[in-house]
Amino acid sequence: MLPDADELAEVLLDLAVPHEDIDEAVRLSRHLRRDAGALRFLEEAAAGLVEGIGSVREKAADIPPLPGATGALARYAPLFVFAAALPHVRAHHRARGVPDRIGRHTLADVGRCVAWHRRWYGTGGVLSPRWLSLHFHGELYQLGRLQFQRGRIGSWTGGSIAEAGLPLVPGDPALALHIPDFLGPLTPEAVDRSLALARAFFARHYPEEPYQVAICGSWLLDPQLRDRLPADSNIVRFQERFRLSHRLPEPEDTEPVRFVFGTTDVPLDRLPRRTPVQRAVLDHLDEGGHWYVGHGWFRL
Repeated sequence: MLPDADELAEVLLDLAVPHEDIDEAVRLSRHLRRDAGALRFLEEAAAGLVEGIGSVREKAADIPPLPGATGALARYAPLFVFAAALPHVRAHHRARGVPDRIGRHTLADVGRCVAWHRRWYGTGGVLSPRWLSLHFHGELYQLGRLQFQRGRIGSWTGGSIAEAGLPLVPGDPALALHIPDFLGPLTPEAVDRSLALARAFFARHYPEEPYQVAICGSWLLDPQLRDRLPADSNIVRFQERFRLSHRLPEPEDTEPVRFVFGTTDVPLDRLPRRTPVQRAVLDHLDEGGHWYVGHGWFRL
């Protein structure tokens, strides 16, 4: 159930929710406690979130909207679902022997999504609560600079892996790499450290899942970036780890704009060009080019 006001504030601190959002969330929670229907919704939504916790699902679970909620209450509602589900994911971490520090760092992504919502829309709320369902289901962990999601090899990536001669097929375990924001540069040293942590972590805490490859789907794997960035840039050196399996055919021009600049609402000619990656993204679009999501893999 939803923690009381004092405990909720502490829970939100544990989830790295920015301080400016905690007061409003706690205030809104008092309205929920007076609404039996809302409390029933939270209980059911939290139960659905952690159902089958620890299993690897086909896709992340949606967090249903709070019935009848509008404005700030609707935007913050997923926070209350996560707060109600928190004891369950902590119990799962304990059962798997996951260190508390790694559990805290993993679930701190809630606060990152709150910060992203304010950066994106200028208001409090939770951006991409569906994404966070992975964290509360024991499917994703923050290990150093990178996040690692327990997953499976897909058909296109599987074909590329087979061509390389590895004895793996679609459906075999694979670790999906994610690159979170607000964690500093993606240096080769930081990536090396994360990979070392991941090899040890999953071998110890999920020994029944032998992860031999890492996979990634991101605009960061668009090969065109190599033509726009210095050869020693962090992004190019990150790309060099991967064997590209395929590139999605449809352009995703908003992806690099959203991640590099934190908005897609500002006209491109008003965005800054202070860094090499800012200039690369904008110059390519100015010249009529498009950006694509690339998918690749490498052997762990």
